[in-house]
Amino acid sequence: MNQGIIIYKSKYGSAKKYAHWLRDLTGFDCLEASKAAWNRADACDTILFCGGIYASGIAGLSSLKKNLPCWKDKKILVLCVGASPYEEAAFAEIRQHNMTGYLKEIPLFYGRGAWDESRMTFVDRILCGMLQKSLAKKDPDAYEPWMEALLSSAGQVCDWTDKKYLVPLLDALNSNSCSD
Repeated sequence: MNQGIIIYKSKYGSAKKYAHWLRDLTGFDCLEASKAAWNRADACDTILFCGGIYASGIAGLSSLKKNLPCWKDKKILVLCVGASPYEEAAFAEIRQHNMTGYLKEIPLFYGRGAWDESRMTFVDRILCGMLQKSLAKKDPDAYEPWMEALLSSAGQVCDWTDKKYLVPLLDALNSNSCSD
């Protein structure tokens, strides 16, 4: 068997950036999520999946979940990438929402992504704008960290990607246990 593979699903590039950093750090093949990529994972001992967070869902995770029954003997780790700063309660919600069924026992890690409205689809730009307007009406003292980040990022180009977010994932990858 091959050592490992990195499969990613990235809409705006941050998950792809983390996947490529992981490729450089591990030597694993790195492929964008597709049927062919998932088929290649069959021959690997380790599968690292990176996906962006959109509307609290992790992109591409359904494909991983579909293949999990065949991969009980593999080491699998998931990195989700979002624009919000890491916050434990929000991360727990992402885990609860996404890591269900077969995915429940798989370690989940977080990497902060980027924000660039000019690269967003028209629909994403409209939805984010509506959310920003809605949040602006709230009492600033009641803002959660993600709300502050969303409002302060409006009209800005921000890149928070950082290899430091990969350290916990790499530690788990190099350990015998995959608990996060």
